[in-house]
Amino acid sequence: MPFVLLFTEQAESDLRSLEGSKSLSKRWKAVRKALGYLEANPRHPGLNTHKYSALTGPNREEIFEAYAENRTPAAYRIFWFYGPDKKEITIIAITPHP
Repeated sequence: MPFVLLFTEQAESDLRSLEGSKSLSKRWKAVRKALGYLEANPRHPGLNTHKYSALTGPNREEIFEAYAENRTPAAYRIFWFYGPDKKEITIIAITPHP
């Protein structure tokens, strides 16, 4: 059974910025594909999902980082955590890798 994706205000803003930019259309496509993988299987090998220890969620949840792009300058990453309920994933940000 797939997960339900929830988005914080920041993540929604990040998505709108990508979607509305013609110059970022390739990245928008990569992020959409990664979100589809995340919804179906957060451990999908293409996501390279791993814990991101520099942050915690609002209730001290473990934060994970998933790759939307790889081997690309400033490749996009998706930061998320499990919850708040079972079979839900909250996306907290979609940003370029520093």
